[in-house]
Amino acid sequence: MEWIKNLDNVHSGKGILFVISSVSGGGKTTVIQHLVASQPCLCVSLSHTTRNPRKGEKDGVEYFFVSRDTFERMIREDQFLEWAEVYGHYYGTSKAAVEEAVSGGCDAILDIDVQGALQVRERRPDAVLIFLLPPSMEEQGKRLAKRGTEAPDQLEKRLEAATGELASVFEYDYAVLNDEIGEAVDGVRSIVVSERCRIGRIPA
Repeated sequence: MEWIKNLDNVHSGKGILFVISSVSGGGKTTVIQHLVASQPCLCVSLSHTTRNPRKGEKDGVEYFFVSRDTFERMIREDQFLEWAEVYGHYYGTSKAAVEEAVSGGCDAILDIDVQGALQVRERRPDAVLIFLLPPSMEEQGKRLAKRGTEAPDQLEKRLEAATGELASVFEYDYAVLNDEIGEAVDGVRSIVVSERCRIGRIPA
């Protein structure tokens, strides 16, 4: 089949929408950064949030940081593909941002939690959902503590929430163990390439 020049990007038309979720502090952002750096025609669709930027974060780089009033207006205007209130802050993905990302034929990744991913599944059945699994809850607790971005009471709440999030893994299309970063990136990349090679995505 000589017309398949590059098995990393054989689909045409609109790009594929990938959703990557994990438990809090599960390393999905790091995996995505490595994946995008090494994979052509793949971009991250940024979410909107009402939380304050953490140290080193910039508007339009990690998130679009907006006021609560602005976010609630966007909800009323049905501008979000998915949104949720998590630990007192809103997070959401705009429909326009996703459409812009995939309309040119490149693939887009959403870095969102379980609640948002299941909303996307309802509204975009064509989306490919990937869950990054932590090696263990004990290791997950160490990772969160090492991150140092939560107070002890918030840390405990996140670990409790993680148990419930793990129960949703069977709602996803794929699960990848995130024990060693290189292996996790390779696992997700193999999913991206496989989805691009589906017969239904190959131009006739």
